[in-house]
Amino acid sequence: MTSEKQYIQHMKQVYLDNAATTAIRPEVIERMTQVLRDSYGNASSTHSFGRSSKALLEQCRKNIASYFNVAASEIVFTSGGTEADNLALRSAVRDLGVTEIITSRIEHHAVLHTTEQLQKEYNIEVKYVDLDDCGLIDYSHLEHLLQSSNKAIVSLMHINNEVGNILDIERVATLCKSNNALFHTDTVQSIGHYKIDLKTTPIDFLAASAHKFHGPKGVGFCFIRKESGLKPLIFGGEQERGYRAGTESIHNIVGLDEALKIAYANLEEDKKYVSGLKAYFMQQIETHLPKTSFNGGCADTINSTYTLVNVCLPIAPEKAGMLQFQLDLKGIACSKGSACQSGSNQQSHVLTEILNDEKLKQPSVRFSFSIYNTKEELDYVVNVLKAFVSA
Repeated sequence: MTSEKQYIQHMKQVYLDNAATTAIRPEVIERMTQVLRDSYGNASSTHSFGRSSKALLEQCRKNIASYFNVAASEIVFTSGGTEADNLALRSAVRDLGVTEIITSRIEHHAVLHTTEQLQKEYNIEVKYVDLDDCGLIDYSHLEHLLQSSNKAIVSLMHINNEVGNILDIERVATLCKSNNALFHTDTVQSIGHYKIDLKTTPIDFLAASAHKFHGPKGVGFCFIRKESGLKPLIFGGEQERGYRAGTESIHNIVGLDEALKIAYANLEEDKKYVSGLKAYFMQQIETHLPKTSFNGGCADTINSTYTLVNVCLPIAPEKAGMLQFQLDLKGIACSKGSACQSGSNQQSHVLTEILNDEKLKQPSVRFSFSIYNTKEELDYVVNVLKAFVSA
């Protein structure tokens, strides 16, 4: 590694918060700009401008559906993952007769808070599946909960956004189907990074968001398996086959489509590069900060995503509060947890579930990577951390 002094004297701008959001690919910006300029018609209008936008919209829907081996009619565009989660869970309880939600305590708040609200509104039963010390799902306990349930929906995220644990969605989907339960999964951290075949995996509802794979913010989609009976949350026009009223944001949907197309076209190459960054970063952390531990299953290359690492640093509690400020001061963007709760001083609900009291007193930081990061940037980050820990 280059000397610590050299790196800290020449401060860089290093973005390692890709689990929160990603930079838009230049090709996506170019495509969106073209659509903003040339295809501004309302897709619900019957004149040529509207028909042109409608054709774009439906082509994007077909393209996206093809990546998951489903019908175009099963893709419903939303404002992002949170809306898609709400659509699936709220309608399942309100319209499909669901009386139980089975989930975990380390889900994204888009699921946890929605579940809590549904419990208040409909007096449903909420059951939480057991986790091991790394936060991985206890599949035997999940099966037990399903066998003792009535009309249930299981909501478990494919990849945990804070510690990177990967759920075996094929196994969960099969368990749900064999026990006559619905299965909803938040795949916000996995779509664009992993392939999912929804023809062979019996998932009922799936949520995705474009800005996690180098697309625009404010757009995503919900996969709704045909004949599910799901009904809309937002009422008005008949857009999105009646599932989601409101004029479609064509340029954002085109951006989603373009970003997903590029992501899957380059999937293996990009995965190899980003996996290499994660492995290198962990190696450098272990070498230069040997008392650091890795949270959850993020050090497991099989059961954890290649896109992030969550580290617990050997820093005294009285000094820990300054870490995030110092990293920001040195131009390093990272996160202590989900970006959705970064304005809060509360401890991460995910880490609270899986770390002991001593570990919780030490600062934990999530570093998440993309194709736009370099090993030189990671060297800089490690040196900044090393200087702060030893100061």
